[in-house]
Amino acid sequence: MELLNHIKYPDDLRKLSVDQLPELCQELREDIVKELSVNPGHLASSLGVVELTVALHYVYDTPEDRIVWDVGHQAYGHKILTGRREQFCTNRKLGGIRPFPSPYESDYDTFACGHASNSISAALGMAVAAKKTGNQERRIVAVIGDGALSGGLAFEGLNNVSSSPNDMLIVLNDNNMSIDRSVGGMKQYLLGLNTNKTYNAIKFKTTQWLHSKGLMNDDRKKGIQRLSNAIKSAIAHQQNIFDGMDIRYFGPFDGHDIKELVRILNQIKDMKGPKLLHLHTKKGHGYAPAEKDVTTWHAPGKFDPETGERLVDKDPNKPQKYQDVFGHTLLELAQQNPKIVGVTPAMPSGCSMNIMMKEMPERTFDVGIAEGHAVTFSGGMAKDGLIPFCNIYSAFSQRAFDNIIHDVALLNLHVVFCFDRAGIVGEDGPTHHGAFDMVALRPVPHLTIASPMDEHELRRLMYTAQLPDKGPFVIRYPRGGGVLVDWRCPFEEIKVGTGRKMRDGEGVAVLSIGPIGNNVTKAIEGTTAAHYDMRFLKPIDEDILEEVAKKFKHIITVENGVKNGGLGSAVLEWMNDHGYAPRITRLGMPDDRFVEHGTVDELQHIVGLDAESIRKAIVS
Repeated sequence: MELLNHIKYPDDLRKLSVDQLPELCQELREDIVKELSVNPGHLASSLGVVELTVALHYVYDTPEDRIVWDVGHQAYGHKILTGRREQFCTNRKLGGIRPFPSPYESDYDTFACGHASNSISAALGMAVAAKKTGNQERRIVAVIGDGALSGGLAFEGLNNVSSSPNDMLIVLNDNNMSIDRSVGGMKQYLLGLNTNKTYNAIKFKTTQWLHSKGLMNDDRKKGIQRLSNAIKSAIAHQQNIFDGMDIRYFGPFDGHDIKELVRILNQIKDMKGPKLLHLHTKKGHGYAPAEKDVTTWHAPGKFDPETGERLVDKDPNKPQKYQDVFGHTLLELAQQNPKIVGVTPAMPSGCSMNIMMKEMPERTFDVGIAEGHAVTFSGGMAKDGLIPFCNIYSAFSQRAFDNIIHDVALLNLHVVFCFDRAGIVGEDGPTHHGAFDMVALRPVPHLTIASPMDEHELRRLMYTAQLPDKGPFVIRYPRGGGVLVDWRCPFEEIKVGTGRKMRDGEGVAVLSIGPIGNNVTKAIEGTTAAHYDMRFLKPIDEDILEEVAKKFKHIITVENGVKNGGLGSAVLEWMNDHGYAPRITRLGMPDDRFVEHGTVDELQHIVGLDAESIRKAIVS
């Protein structure tokens, strides 16, 4: 690490010659691989943008100039080059540096970027702010991947970029990937998009000459640009959507040629008006195992950096992940019910819908990073007789809130929403915790909201949800493994709105919903507390509530989501409305505070959802 050891901040990077940059890129790539082999994180994405990261910090005066990353998966090199190399070993660990860029952590992190497709809109806001506040020399760069470009917000941002005065640069990192392969028309469009390098050079030199002669005012600039776009389209036999929006297009170029990147960025950084630089990169570039299987190596866990062997726990007695139980169960149900289809916004591997996708590709739909569309698309299919299982990570479902209400619930359509990664997810932190789905959706008419305590309950709820006349049905479950090794069971209908008594008791009744109830099972050992698995947040089991209200003066509610508006609130409201006044203690994720990153066990202890904390609440 001869060069990297002498770089703490981008100012040190800029002291290097251009000829030294390829060696620096190699060292940076090796540093990322070495660290992530023992401290797991998002590997392939960061390897794919090493050259781009170095080039941006080399050419631009960061942090005065703004680099806005889209999705922090790719920003590990950025963190290492901006004063956090010594702390990088704490990445994603409790109390360590954050899993994604955050302005709370560094001035070089210009915006939050845990969810995709927001960089163009945020960068445009910064570009307008720079002009309004007198920072005319500040340059703004948005970095967005081709997968994120499928998100509706990205198109909304592009539309506004084309009509608002700005000089920002959009870097399109085109690697044909999100986590799985990119899909859709934009992917196909980008595959064929090309502009001759000679044409770009001539256009740039002509523009410079016209400026120097005072012949380029705004009106003439627009006219010349329209003419040049027409000539380009005629030569290439292709319309360019970005040129058509008055966003000057350059590319595509090799995103791994660091010297060429520096040359191009220096050439276009002071051009007036919005610009888009199209780069072809390879996810996992420079590390052979990651290049061969980019989906697996998106976040591979621990591995041997020399051999590329992943250090996977292959214990046959280890319970399946909830997502895998979902995937296998969905295939079983689809084999029995021809109306069932699967929908996922760019997460077929992450949610295990790839299991059905492999067997029934004509009945599964990866719609790209487009959660709102996934919901409304599902609603359209349900309107005409299909039963979509729409699987979205809980945190990402937030982006489809209006679609769930307006395009599904309002018409009482039979869409089954499976919210993966519900509750505390661990090391990915506040942008990925599934904290808000229950409280956001509980007031919405027509919705059924349920959460299984174990894998058998998940299968039974999925079976129940696809039966006739069930309307919109939400099933939420957490990230990671369940509790049952023998997770297969016969399908049985669960009556909607019914919970179950797990253990009778006296003194205290604990009411839980979802897999967090397994912590309650551990917590009540050696106590006299009763335990009820509520199963359904909506409709809530009123028979259980009446039984508990009449028998117990002390009630504890436990939920893996924010307390304000969730299960505890629902119980309080029912008790008040029916004239009961027990002492109710609510346990859950804290209100009005985001939970940071750490392991699931660490975070559950901090927020009081581990077995020890629940037991203390019972005893007290």
